[in-house]
Amino acid sequence: MGPSSKSKIILSMALLGLVISGCASTTDGRLQNSSAPQSAATTSSLNEDAQNLVANVADRVFFATDQSNIDGSSRATLRDQAAWLNQNASIRLTIEGHADERGTREYNLALGARRANAVRDFLISEGVSGDRLQTISYGKERPVSLCSEESCWSKNRRAVANIR
Repeated sequence: MGPSSKSKIILSMALLGLVISGCASTTDGRLQNSSAPQSAATTSSLNEDAQNLVANVADRVFFATDQSNIDGSSRATLRDQAAWLNQNASIRLTIEGHADERGTREYNLALGARRANAVRDFLISEGVSGDRLQTISYGKERPVSLCSEESCWSKNRRAVANIR
């Protein structure tokens, strides 16, 4: 197989991943409706809040291989997130759980769910109301880095907080 064929396969896989991710469901079985109409003011406000979260706190934490426990640096990040959320009481989050490419789809969906729930539970323990937090697992379906080595896998083993 030549370099051109490999590039076509990688491009096809990336496109397939985007198509599949559009069909994702929440962890309670409901489909997410990303096409729900929002006013320009609401969208602008959400974007500003999201930028504020990323710039002033951090929107993600990372995990070791096959783990869903919160380590020391993740605890610090999540404490900052909790403090920010407690100061911004109207903000609601969707916590996405992700995994690297290794393992089956089913295993990685379950692992992503455990990671998202671990973050949710930690934020609740820091005083954030659980009804403001929703979780979803994407498993290995939405990688941020594409390569088959530790430098990429470590970036994909994450939980990401998104303002909804």
